[in-house]
Amino acid sequence: MKAVYPKKKLGQHFLNDLNIAKKIAYTLQNHRGENALEIGPGMGVLTQYLIPQVENLKLVEIDTESVAYLNQKYPEMQEHILCEDFLKMDLSAVFNKQPFAIIGNFPYNISSQIVFKAIKYREYIPFFCGLFQKEMAQRICEKSGSKTYGIISVLCQTYFHTKYHFNVSPAIFSPPPKVDSGLLSLKRREDLTIDFDQKLFFIVVKTSFQQRRKTLRNSLKTLNIPKIILEDSIFDLRPEKLSATQFIELTKKVGNAKI
Repeated sequence: MKAVYPKKKLGQHFLNDLNIAKKIAYTLQNHRGENALEIGPGMGVLTQYLIPQVENLKLVEIDTESVAYLNQKYPEMQEHILCEDFLKMDLSAVFNKQPFAIIGNFPYNISSQIVFKAIKYREYIPFFCGLFQKEMAQRICEKSGSKTYGIISVLCQTYFHTKYHFNVSPAIFSPPPKVDSGLLSLKRREDLTIDFDQKLFFIVVKTSFQQRRKTLRNSLKTLNIPKIILEDSIFDLRPEKLSATQFIELTKKVGNAKI
């Protein structure tokens, strides 16, 4: 089989280290479900370790050349290879509204979009694991008080338990990226009580960080919060000072003011 040449426009950096591929696949031991979706398998270096481990594995790959390669290399997977754009997929339909894990070596140019889509479909995704640009993976896991703590940190930590596993050298990819990578996993929080307006929650978090140097009293002005509510001391803080739990409490305060 003719090897696939990585395409810059697709952000492809193919994994070529078998030991790292095994370690990534091993993270699925933390997911007891039978379904898993691999994003961007490329030439299937990770796929080969997922096939014997996952009862019902599907692959989604936008690159038609990679799809043709995978069909040849893994003929038993032909009916499970989806030649689609992950960002445009209805994830509820992939496994007929059954839960599934997401795993992969994600293209760095769309990695944040992949995460936000996983959050959107979180009711179907109890476990999520993959390789990210190191800076992005660390940002997702970052705690409040840090300059790199932001929207994606809050949203991920609200709905998932985040874990940064280990650093990965550029040398294990073809072509090598210009940055280090990191393995990140997200395990859905089953202890979360949804007693807040989730749509408003997203608005509050995003609006807060759009002017992160300002206090919440100033950054949330556009939400037309009554002055009596703005007197609460929480509005004296800047957004990076609030934990995910505190953002939920903030959302409740804003929501109650609008009733």
